Amino acid sequence: MITAAIDENALIALAGNTRPEATAANDRGAVADDVAMEHLMLQLRRAPEQEQALEKYLDELEDPKSPNYHHWLTAQEFGDRYGLAGQDLAKITGWLQSHGLTVNAVYPNRIVVDFSGTAGEVREAFHTEIHNLEVSAVAHIANMSDPRIPAALAPAVVGVVSLNDFRPRAMNQPRPAYTVGSDTQLVAPADLATIYDFNPLFAAGYSGQGQTIVVIEDSDLYRTSDWTTFRTTFGLASAYPEGSLSQVNPSDCTDPGVNGDDAEAAIDVEWASAAAPSATIELASCANTATTFGGFIALQNLLNASGTPPAIVSISYGECEAESGAAQNASINSLYQQAVGAGVSVFVSSGDEGAASCDVGSNHATHGIGVSGLTSTPYNVSVGGTDFGDGYAGTNSTYWSSANGTAYGSALSYIPEIPWDDSCASTLISGYLGYSAAYGSSGLCNSSRGEADFLNTVAGSGGPSGCATGKPSSNGVVGGSCAGYPKPGWQSVLGNPSDGVRDIPDLSLFAANGVWGHYYVVCYSDVMDYGYSCSGAPDTWGGFGGTSVSSPIMAGVQALINQKTGSRQGNPNPSYYALANAEYGTTGSASCDSTLGNGVASSCIFYAVTQGDMDVNCTGTQNCYTPSGANGVLSTSTSGFYPAYPAKAGWNFATGIGTVNVLNLVMASRTAAPTPTPTATPKSSASPTATPTRTATATATATRKATATPTPTSTPTGVPKWLKVKPSAGNFGKVKVGKVTSVTLTLSNPAKKGSPIAFGKPMMTVPATSPQVFGFPASVTNCPPQLRPKEKCMLNVEFAPASQGAVSSTVTIFDDAGNANQVIQLQGTGK
Repeated sequence: MITAAIDENALIALAGNTRPEATAANDRGAVADDVAMEHLMLQLRRAPEQEQALEKYLDELEDPKSPNYHHWLTAQEFGDRYGLAGQDLAKITGWLQSHGLTVNAVYPNRIVVDFSGTAGEVREAFHTEIHNLEVSAVAHIANMSDPRIPAALAPAVVGVVSLNDFRPRAMNQPRPAYTVGSDTQLVAPADLATIYDFNPLFAAGYSGQGQTIVVIEDSDLYRTSDWTTFRTTFGLASAYPEGSLSQVNPSDCTDPGVNGDDAEAAIDVEWASAAAPSATIELASCANTATTFGGFIALQNLLNASGTPPAIVSISYGECEAESGAAQNASINSLYQQAVGAGVSVFVSSGDEGAASCDVGSNHATHGIGVSGLTSTPYNVSVGGTDFGDGYAGTNSTYWSSANGTAYGSALSYIPEIPWDDSCASTLISGYLGYSAAYGSSGLCNSSRGEADFLNTVAGSGGPSGCATGKPSSNGVVGGSCAGYPKPGWQSVLGNPSDGVRDIPDLSLFAANGVWGHYYVVCYSDVMDYGYSCSGAPDTWGGFGGTSVSSPIMAGVQALINQKTGSRQGNPNPSYYALANAEYGTTGSASCDSTLGNGVASSCIFYAVTQGDMDVNCTGTQNCYTPSGANGVLSTSTSGFYPAYPAKAGWNFATGIGTVNVLNLVMASRTAAPTPTPTATPKSSASPTATPTRTATATATATRKATATPTPTSTPTGVPKWLKVKPSAGNFGKVKVGKVTSVTLTLSNPAKKGSPIAFGKPMMTVPATSPQVFGFPASVTNCPPQLRPKEKCMLNVEFAPASQGAVSSTVTIFDDAGNANQVIQLQGTGK
């Protein structure tokens, strides 16, 4: 790629790599020439045909029909196929060294060079000065102009990832001092398990055994004992003793110790463990350098280590695309590309600023619509945030018990959800408080109540990718030569706009910090940094919201999927969107509308969030509708009210494809199956499913069990073609209240020869309800542990209506067939 001689007099600017804060008003003079700048990252560029080949291969990894399906690449293989040639690397590293800079490493991916030097050496090589800045009374350093390099190097160099210390921010929000209403229910792990339907999986032995979830941090935990206290208090330690925690500094990077991001570290490890309580939670952290985010160093080192990288990673940090710079955005995209190429599923917080991610931490949006560059790539799952809608609807007592259970759980069922939004711009908040609108001189945002309590940009984030490449003409505002990531082929679903760009989030989970009375409980005992002692009851502990909680939870869900399928999944978005397409079709699914609450269909994989919005208040002219008054609301038009953004059927910018029924998502996920030999076979890194040791019985009544006693078994290597179930649905007809009737399902292995179908332990489950109207009789089945070819067996399911009216549910059969696991719809009517 580098064909011309390197001429230091023929330079080219690397556009889009100067922070908007690097202005004369903020300038406090150049730093000393001897200021150390360690572990700078030089992001390199592939040839166009190489990039095209990589994108094609990554698509094939997720295509079951491709010979390359799930054939993951090691870091060495990745570099050999898609990295720069040795002669180009030699020219680049030689050029760095000629300016006195030290090359620490060329990563095995052959697309990133780690180097160090001084501010003076950086100035001499890249022709930009590093200055001290003062921004909002906080000291920073940054380059004052776009770096310049010899034009001969430009075909192979994107730029220095960062020459400043404006680092990504943790996406968490402490509970506020105010709420809209008076009811408060803290969310404990038991509540999470009830609301999103984890419990049948846990009862069946799917709780993360054999799985590792890595949370990326730039801080260590304040105390590892906080994690232990969290698990002990909420019953996780005793019920799931396999769960473990470790802290690592990948490739012996500098240990960051404890710093201001220790709260984020606590949130991530605790709630990842709540979602996958038998998994290993690994906190991977590296110290920040003068200019490089420690989390980026940790992830680079993990992905480029000699062993198999982790299967699941969660990142709870974010930074606006339009402010990150072109080189940093390219670096993030490249990191995630390599991750999915190795079979790593990357989950990233969508953000906590509504559609105004360039205004994080501000009381009002001024930069218009923008998203975080850490979450907007096509190679990560962007996890958004919701709130529960029971407070708005006045149905709190319907969904929460007046007393806690033994593990502090009080949620009774799935709860209606709305977009998480703390701002006065929320149509639900403004309407609930008696205002006809959020905007205008008589609207909530310009009222004394609104300005005192609700003037903020705190909301779950979403929006279109707008400045992944290029340079904005106005600082921090999408425009100029900015362009978003192209829309990936899998992001085609009802509601997703034909805007040609990647849109976020992909899906959401509860992430609110208490504006409607609900937030997550966290054991974070650093009392010198807004923590609380964890010695008392959980309602005296710290409380948080933020998509930094929903991301590690969704990573935990993926751990259950990996356990069930027996393999790592790489980028799970193609699978998620295919399932959403099947559920929503062209008109949406009325029975899976979140507003139905406990009335949603039991077969839903996703719950479509259709009520409310994630709008935030604003000032100025960028996407700000201000018909009168000082405070406007973020809008896609400045001449009318088009909120950014409302919830609606199908996909939407506020919540993506919606929230999840975890049981149904895990059961619907594709089981690993043999694939043809690829054209160039990389080493497989599929993780075997460990055999769990915990047993438990979920019994709703004395006579009907929701599940049998589980003792899950490992997945055999031979995968039969299918298990046949007749009838395909269980219709019990009309049954008198108090009576019991049953339906017999015939299970058969139609193969003429080959391996038997092995049933799981438990063999089957139905969702637990109160009262338990669907269940199993004492003589539930005559099926053997393994069903050989041509054999049949019977499974009996009971229906005992407790009241009049139609009722539906499902029975899930656990086995290792190619069409596992089978979900059979059940329906009956009490009379």
